[in-house]
Amino acid sequence: MTRKHMTRRQFMATTAASTVVLAAPHVSTAQSAGKLSIGFWDHWVPDANKATEALVREWAAKEKVEVQIDFITSQSNKILVTIAAEEQAKSGHDILAMPTWQAAERARNLEPVDDIMAPLIAKYGAVNKTVEYLGKTDGKWLAVPATAGSQMKGPASRLDLMKQHAGIDIKAMYPVGAAPKADDWNLDNFLKAAEACNKAGFPFGIGLGTTSDSVDTAGALFHSFGAALVDASGKITVKSDPVRKALEYCVKLGKQYPADAPAWDDASNNKWMVSGRGALIMNPPSTWAVAVRDAPQIAEQMWHHGMPAGPAGRFGPFLPYFWAIWSFSKNKPAAKSLLTHLSQESSAQKMVEASKGYDIPSFEKLTTFKVWSEVGPPQGTMYHYPNPHNHQILSIAAAPAPPKIAVQIYTQGLQTKMIVRHMQGEPMEKTLAWAESECEGFMRG
Repeated sequence: MTRKHMTRRQFMATTAASTVVLAAPHVSTAQSAGKLSIGFWDHWVPDANKATEALVREWAAKEKVEVQIDFITSQSNKILVTIAAEEQAKSGHDILAMPTWQAAERARNLEPVDDIMAPLIAKYGAVNKTVEYLGKTDGKWLAVPATAGSQMKGPASRLDLMKQHAGIDIKAMYPVGAAPKADDWNLDNFLKAAEACNKAGFPFGIGLGTTSDSVDTAGALFHSFGAALVDASGKITVKSDPVRKALEYCVKLGKQYPADAPAWDDASNNKWMVSGRGALIMNPPSTWAVAVRDAPQIAEQMWHHGMPAGPAGRFGPFLPYFWAIWSFSKNKPAAKSLLTHLSQESSAQKMVEASKGYDIPSFEKLTTFKVWSEVGPPQGTMYHYPNPHNHQILSIAAAPAPPKIAVQIYTQGLQTKMIVRHMQGEPMEKTLAWAESECEGFMRG
């Protein structure tokens, strides 16, 4: 049995893209409950897959189900290719992990899972609104939010640089074991901190490219102004005062980013922080984990915390993963039984611990596991990462537009493109007219 683990970022990759097939125990008895094929996301954290596999083995032995597990890399979009191919063929895994937008896009071919979600919500509390927006269509749950892979992309700051150059004590503002003391952590002070750190030679490492990290940050900033390019009904709202104000702010902030920020991809902010050149990035703890290994003096100064508040509130970028059951699954009862097992508190805790705090369950009562307050160095760096005090609204860029439109706004990086165009001198109204035209095109597509 072999494993190949892909990192979340290409620059951390050490092996070629592949599908890792792991055979769980094959239990064949007179009372066997059939076969089940599962395609999980291949976790970048070493040994995180082992926790998921162990949970499946535990369930399979008890339920007498013969299971096959494939850990499918997101490298080179292999998991997206797998999803598309199985949907077209109407054949493949019974359960398949689906990133962010995929469940909403594949809704017509997914088995409703209200019978799983209703008891889970009753037991563990509501899921955040982003999960509901992406996992529920026409009042029906079409996928179960996965613990493995779900992540926050909030600020990860250098304690020393933020205190020295911006006069901000991040650790005091976001203390371990207590609610944030961040009433003054707003967009105005965020901009002042960015200016001070940039002047000192340590710019915030935030990109303006069209890949996920850049788009997620821009989306959260737009939300903090209440700015939506398309509303929930599908009406284009680009030419609105909240969008104008968000764009104006993002241009001011963008001028404090590294000069090549428009060309950044999802590896750029990681490299920026690990190299010691940045005071803050927007990222889950993957950068910190690499720094622990490669630049421990930097890791010891990193602290994960909440977003600054804007006129419409405090919005943190959240990207959920889902576990979905195909409507053409050959063993739906077993699939639903397994997803119920994987969603229990004890299962979620094992996954979170195995991922060293990277994974975040979506249910409100499952965000206070000890690992987040104990992991380090520095100890407690991840305490506020899962939003344990509901300090911010978990969001995704391009919402609340209907997902079929929002996914195009997101994947095309429309918000970051708007920022770059206006920052490079294009008049505000011309930028808005261009964005409006793009949204009209998405609706026709």
